[in-house]
Amino acid sequence: MRSTDLSFEARLAAFPARRADVAPSRVVGYRESGAAHEASLPLVLLHGIGSGAASWVQQLEALGATRRVLAWDAPGYGESTPVEAASPHAADYADALRAWLDALGIDRCVLVGHSLGAIVAGRFAAAHSRRVAGLALLSPAAGYGAASEAVRAQKRDARLAMLAELGPQGLAAQRSANMLSPTASEPAREWVRWNMARIVPAGYAQATHLLANADLAGDVARYPHDSRDNAQDSAQDSAQDSAVCVAVGEADRITPPAACERIAQAANVPLQFIAGAGHAGYVEAPGIYNTLIDTFCTACDRSQQAARQQETKA
Repeated sequence: MRSTDLSFEARLAAFPARRADVAPSRVVGYRESGAAHEASLPLVLLHGIGSGAASWVQQLEALGATRRVLAWDAPGYGESTPVEAASPHAADYADALRAWLDALGIDRCVLVGHSLGAIVAGRFAAAHSRRVAGLALLSPAAGYGAASEAVRAQKRDARLAMLAELGPQGLAAQRSANMLSPTASEPAREWVRWNMARIVPAGYAQATHLLANADLAGDVARYPHDSRDNAQDSAQDSAQDSAVCVAVGEADRITPPAACERIAQAANVPLQFIAGAGHAGYVEAPGIYNTLIDTFCTACDRSQQAARQQETKA
């Protein structure tokens, strides 16, 4: 692990921005650490609406020691090409994710989605379950797709108006504190501000439409994450042995525990609580979140290895 005496921005230099051509005139920007290991699945990290690939620097540092770790800039963020639809749905972003993984030669991975990134991860898992060995949703945004049109429009238009009024710098100055718990360190606060200040307004606007159109609970319920035949045996396994993990910081004010409980129920897994953490818990409490992600990935590795052994025997 690299020295934490350096600033987050200085530490990020170890993971320079990369670009993958995914189609003619379409690219996805990302950052990467580690290397492919035969016994370890690749780990793919999807950021939230007010963030970017750089926000995962502490996960790139710690988790790249045992596996290939990749964090993308979602369509419309960083150097990534926006999706085509003005008012996109989760399927549009899931298609971009599929094209990016194809370009990188990643057939199967563990997906971690934070906040809005959970919406993209959930739709991809529902549409391409064979390619997802595990789905971890951290402080997941549920989306408003199941709400009335009036509610969806109100939520969407309020966020778009805030973007128009404040711009990225203003959003970072006025809204970034909501992402963290009251006890978060100043370096963590500054890192959240740094990332939020670099959002691309057009990409953020598209993501706002995505949030209004999405229904994460519906997508998670469609992901056939329990491959075991015996449901009773499945119920006896621990949360870490499930192919879905849903976790939230107890101090999360953006996607509070009560909201995340609905997503956990849709996935039929217990909601995991992170004491003292806010919405961007992986920034302010990296040790706890890195352990959670690593434990989950290791369980997914075991499941994949067991499946391969069964195939060999067959």
